[in-house]
Amino acid sequence: MHKYPSVAIAILNWNGRFHLESFLPSVYNSTYPNLEFIIGDNGSTDDSIEFIKTNYPLIRIIENDTNYGFAEGYNRVLEKVEADYFILLNSDVEVTDNWIEPMIEAMEADPMIAAAQPKIRSWSLKTSFEHAGAAGGFIDLYGYPFCRGRIMDTVELDTGQYDDSQEVFWATGAALFIRKDCWKEVGGFDPDFFAHMEEIDLCWRLKRKKYKIWYCSESEVYHVGGGTLDKTNPQKTFLNFRNNLFMILKNARFPKTTIFIRLWLDLIALLRFAVSGKFGDARAVSKAHVDFFRNYSKMKKKRSEIGDPFKVSEIYRGLIVWAFFVQGKKRFHDLDKRKFS
Repeated sequence: MHKYPSVAIAILNWNGRFHLESFLPSVYNSTYPNLEFIIGDNGSTDDSIEFIKTNYPLIRIIENDTNYGFAEGYNRVLEKVEADYFILLNSDVEVTDNWIEPMIEAMEADPMIAAAQPKIRSWSLKTSFEHAGAAGGFIDLYGYPFCRGRIMDTVELDTGQYDDSQEVFWATGAALFIRKDCWKEVGGFDPDFFAHMEEIDLCWRLKRKKYKIWYCSESEVYHVGGGTLDKTNPQKTFLNFRNNLFMILKNARFPKTTIFIRLWLDLIALLRFAVSGKFGDARAVSKAHVDFFRNYSKMKKKRSEIGDPFKVSEIYRGLIVWAFFVQGKKRFHDLDKRKFS
């Protein structure tokens, strides 16, 4: 690349002093030559902003007046940022040398790539992929997301099996590269999601605009995961189940049929939670359904805002839950490649 497009790394912070102290040094030492660093703060009550001002006085701070969640928090921060590319980076991510350059090179080489992600490995077990993103995200016919390198809660070790860069369905919000113009074209994240799956909804809307979502294996980062909401927190269960239904209603080709099937599958999940003694999670699923129907008309209206087409590529034409639990297909390579289109 002879000319370096401008890139802004935006880290959304909420009471994240520990993560900033631990992981910001690796980010701040990034070698990309045309780079701006931004901390977007979501109404923190700890001393994280004071820590940044004292130790990183050149980093720009954009402060929201309260905690707007991941989705609206980023929307408010990025509307004040000018760059050719945004990198939305979680505060609990450690980056490696030369992690930006191959990503920007891939996107510059193909103007139809709207968003992309690097390889996401686990910070605590660096030979393993990380749950939130792994080697690029996909989705099945019924709205269940999974990744190359992670299906359900089974995460693969990285043995180089996904060292091929390719088009995927969604890119993780833990380290999301996106063109500013594409971000603005689709209106950023849906603020009603608050947190969780907003990046999948964003990528789905981009694909409906005929853009590509890309996985770039030449770039690697390490993600802790669960930095804001632990996976055992029922609030995380609520957001995942509700937002998944929001996303289906907004984007799926046959939303009513898909939602009908998903509600029954969610009931099975609710019963599994209850049988295993996870009553908070069981209640969270029920609460998610109530909130989904409360917002049904609102989401249906959003469905028409982007318009056709609803048929997009990189969807697994099957049920990943069936493939995993019944057919025993625990790894992405085990799935029938003919079912992807």
